Amino acid sequence: MERQILAISVMLMAINTVANVIARIGFSSSLFFAEEFNQFLIVLVTFVGASTAARYGRHIRMSAITDILPEKPRKVMMTIIAIVTAALLFALMVFSISYLLSLYESNRLTPSLRLPVYIIYSFVPLGLFLTAIQYVFAAAANILSPGVHLSYTVKDVESDGQSSM
Repeated sequence: MERQILAISVMLMAINTVANVIARIGFSSSLFFAEEFNQFLIVLVTFVGASTAARYGRHIRMSAITDILPEKPRKVMMTIIAIVTAALLFALMVFSISYLLSLYESNRLTPSLRLPVYIIYSFVPLGLFLTAIQYVFAAAANILSPGVHLSYTVKDVESDGQSSM
């Protein structure tokens, strides 16, 4: 479902941007909602996309140290990294919920579409939660399964004795 949301969101951003350019060039007037709508979609893609990246082991990682370690210490290190990352994401989720509640209480509306601002930012705690869960699963895969795992579905190619470059 995440991949479908991401694909639809990116397509909507492209359509919205092209339509805005056509309106600006053809009618000398931009679509009043274009920037705001794209901002909403960027928030959605960023936070839902982080979860998808973590699920498929495609997140950014600094692997200079872990790549030189033997398999067992690398597995321990990857487990610790996954647990700490999950904990940090859960903490950020709590802070984002607090911020979301303050937005809800303020009754702020977006300038163009007149939508409550909290609706746009509601994808932040959701995305943080889903990403944290992916890291919990990655830690579990490293604890319960043989080999080193980047996520619960993706095994680190270094753990198979192959180079990742």
